[in-house]
Parts: sequence; structure tokens; C-alpha cells
Amino acid sequence: MANGDRRIRTNRVGSLATTAVRIDAARLARGPTEDDLRAMPPTSAADWADAVVMVPRPADGDAVSSVPKLPVLMGATLTALKSLGGSASNREIHDRVADALALGDDVRSVLHKGGPMSVLQYRLHWARTYLKKAGAVDNSERAVWAVTEHGRSLDPAQMDPIVRAVRSTGRSRTRGSEDETIADVPDSDAVETNWSEHLLSTVGAIDPAAFERLCQRILRESGFTRVEVTGRSGDGGIDGIGVLRVNLVSFHVLFQCKRWRGSVGASVVRDFRGAMIGRAEKGLIMTTGTFTSEARREAARDGAPAIDLIDGESLCSLLKDLRLGVRTRLVEHVEIEPAFFAAI
Repeated sequence: MANGDRRIRTNRVGSLATTAVRIDAARLARGPTEDDLRAMPPTSAADWADAVVMVPRPADGDAVSSVPKLPVLMGATLTALKSLGGSASNREIHDRVADALALGDDVRSVLHKGGPMSVLQYRLHWARTYLKKAGAVDNSERAVWAVTEHGRSLDPAQMDPIVRAVRSTGRSRTRGSEDETIADVPDSDAVETNWSEHLLSTVGAIDPAAFERLCQRILRESGFTRVEVTGRSGDGGIDGIGVLRVNLVSFHVLFQCKRWRGSVGASVVRDFRGAMIGRAEKGLIMTTGTFTSEARREAARDGAPAIDLIDGESLCSLLKDLRLGVRTRLVEHVEIEPAFFAAI
């Protein structure tokens, strides 16, 4: 396709409308490549600290093998949904499963094929897909997952028969890694994973200053006013400030936006909070990577100024909802109903 455009289509079973997602690479992909950026030396002590903290764990064989397999994650997903009241978002499921399985940040941050998605995120996407095909869970348009009555009756420790049954209905391969076998069963959630990965890769290739401008545009489109990008080094990681008005009340919000691969740790959140004290009521950190569990706990720590976190997955959703560099369109899908003709 021209200009490096990527299109992802998904056919939803039983629906006459399907969703097509188009990533406008020409609009987002400005500036040097990722290899060029990696070759650039840090420009300040603060940037160097960020570069050291954000180095992801190499996805070697031992690292990948430490991530739980599909059946385990399927059972843990069911248990997580039940414990969360029967429904949960992708992020809630991820954190509850990782905590329940006592997965350390080193395991959570192992990247799938070099990123930007982690192996755990990738396999959890497929765990939900398999459970959905088995009728154990269902999801809404807002990506909220709910366990069904059938799902409540299943034993989380007995997921292997479901895996075999779902795979038998899909395309099978005689050889390949577990992730290749997983990918034999296409579904809307899996396609969501693919376009999100493509989008994060596209965003990850733009110039750092361009990424700051992109975040500035996202904030403006989301209702912020007087959004300014400062980008001063040695300022505790603060990249800009904006004003968010909620009814009759306005809040000054400091924000940080970095193109990270891997997981952002708690130290980044603490440093950012230290820099914002006395300057704004709220803070916001936006990244193309993920946040460790400690970082999320630090951001929500009682008695401290609140800091909201937007990871790569949430960033993709924002770009899609705001239609910034991403287009969605309905594609007509025609189905034949043999029962109608049989009854004539």
C-alpha cells in the first residue's frame, strides 16, 4: 500500500458490520528511525537516568519461558474476572492475573518479539480470545470483559481441553512455537493486538519532539486548554503543562511524555511527583511502554498528589477514539441464511 499504510480488518461473527482500522503512517512517522534514536547519546543527566531505568529485559529463551503458558493464563483470567465482580478491563485483568501468579516485574516486562507489547500482554490477549470462543467470557465495545454463566461453571485448572477444542476449529500447524500456535485462531481481540502493535511501532519511530507534539494534540483534543510543551532538561521529567476544566473547576496538570520500550518503574513516578509538588494539582505520564506494578501503586499512593498513567495500550485507544493518525470504518459483510430458503 502507498505511504506504508497498514490496514487491519476483523470480521465479527454474527454481525453485518465489521471494523477496519487504518494507521496513517505518513502522518505519524516523522523523524529518525529507532536505530538512529538508540545511537543518540543522552543530552542530560536526567535523560541518562531515564535511559538506564527504561532498558527492558532481553527476550531470550529463558525470559520468555518464565511467562506462564496459555492454559494457566486462561484459568487465571477466569479467576480474576470472578474476583473483580464478574467484569473487568484489560488492565485490571492484567494486573490481577500478574499479582495472583506472583509474577515479578522482570517477568511482566519481557517483550514480545522486541516490543512494544510484552509477552504477558500478548498471551493474555489470546487467553481472552480462547475463552471467548469457548463461550466462557464476552466483551463489550468498551473492551470490558465479563464472565458468562458457562464460564462460572468451568474449573480454572482444567483449561487444556478448551485449548485443544478451540485449536481444532482453527488452522493448525504441525510445527512452531507456542505463540505461533496461539495465533492460529484469529479473533477480533487478536486483530486489536495486531493494529495496536503496528501503531506503537509507528509512534515509536517518530522524533522525540514530534511525540511531545502528538501528546500535546491528544490533550487538546481531550479537552485540555493552554497546553504548553516546555521540554526543559533537568526539570524532573516535566515536559509540559495544561489546564483541564471540569464543570466549574479548573486543574493545572503537569505532564511527561516519553517514548519508552519496556516498563516504566516507580522511581520515574516518584521523581515526577517531586518535581510537580507546589506547581500543579495533578500529574500525567504518557508512554508507549508499560508501567510496573510498583509504578502504578506509587502513582495512586495515599496522601500524595495524584498522578494518572497512560501506557501504550491506553495511548492506542486514545488515538483511535480521537481519530488521530488512525481511521476506523465499517465494512459491509454479507451472510447467506440457508434456513430462509429451506423454509420457502
